[in-house]
Amino acid sequence: MRAEQKGKEQLQRRRLREDAIDVSNPHHSHPMFSDESPPFLNPSGPRVASPPRRPNATLPTIYAITPTYSRPVFTAELTRLANTLRQVARLHWILVEDAATRSELVSRFVAGAGLPCTHLHVPTPRRYKRPGLPRATEQRNAGLAWLRQRHQHLPAPQPGVLFFADDDNTYSLELFHEMRTTRKVSVWPVGLVGGRRYERPVVENGKVVGWYTGWRADRPFAIDMAGFAVSLQVILSHPKAVFKRRGSQPGMQESDFLKQITTVEELEPKANNCTKVLVWHTRTEKVNLANEPKYHLDTVNIEV
Repeated sequence: MRAEQKGKEQLQRRRLREDAIDVSNPHHSHPMFSDESPPFLNPSGPRVASPPRRPNATLPTIYAITPTYSRPVFTAELTRLANTLRQVARLHWILVEDAATRSELVSRFVAGAGLPCTHLHVPTPRRYKRPGLPRATEQRNAGLAWLRQRHQHLPAPQPGVLFFADDDNTYSLELFHEMRTTRKVSVWPVGLVGGRRYERPVVENGKVVGWYTGWRADRPFAIDMAGFAVSLQVILSHPKAVFKRRGSQPGMQESDFLKQITTVEELEPKANNCTKVLVWHTRTEKVNLANEPKYHLDTVNIEV
C-alpha cells in the first residue's frame, strides 16, 4: 500500500510540474500587443498535453515570428506550421496578425495550438498593400518589439535564437536543431525559391564567400527570409534594427535588416556548410472557390 501511495504522490507531483508552464505576460506598452494565451489549454475542448520540459531546460529558446493574414487557406497554413513547431523543444511562437484587432478565429487557434504562443496584431497601412511592395514589414517589426520589451528588464540575458517562420513554408525538424547553436547570425540553403530548385550561401573553409542565387546576386545578403537565424543577444544589443519601409527596394528587406546587425564575414554556415536543404518555400496554390455561393446556404456555419 505504501508503494502504491508513493507512486500516486509522484504522479501527482509530475502532473503539477507539467501544468506549471511559465509563459509570462509582460506589461505591454504597445496598444496593439495582446495578452498571451495560456499554452497547452483549449477552453473549448480537452487539455492538450505539454511536452516534457525538464530535460530541455538548458536549451536556448527559439523564438519563431510568423506574420499571417486572413485568406481561404489561413487555418490550413497555420495548422501545418503548428504541427511542426509543436515538436520542437523550447520554442515560443510569436504569431502576428495583419489586422487592426485580434480575430476570434486566430485567438481560438492559438488557444488550442498546443505550444507556447503570443498573439499580436498590427495592420499594414493601405498605401503599402500595392503589388510589388514588401509584405509583412509591420508584423515582423511588431514581433521584434515584443521580444525586446519582454527581455529588456530581465537581470541577466537569456539564451535564445530568433527565426522568421513564414506560414507558407515547410520546415524540417533538423533545421531547428541546427539554428539553436547560433552565436550571432547563422545561414543555410532554402529550397524552391528564386526561380531555382534552391538558393544557398557559398562556403569555403567554413566562411560564406558568395551566393548561389537566381536573382540579384549583387545583394549584400542574397538570402531568403527563411534562410537565417539571429541570436537573441544580437537582437537586444541592436535595439534599432528593424525592417524598413522607406528606401527599401523589393526583395531587399533581408539585406537591409542583416546589414544593421552583422557582416558577411561573420555569418555562421549551418546545414553541412550550406549543402543541405532543410526548409522549402512551398507556397499553397490559390484556392478555386468558383462554386462558392454568394450568400451562405448551408444550415450550419463551418470554419475552414
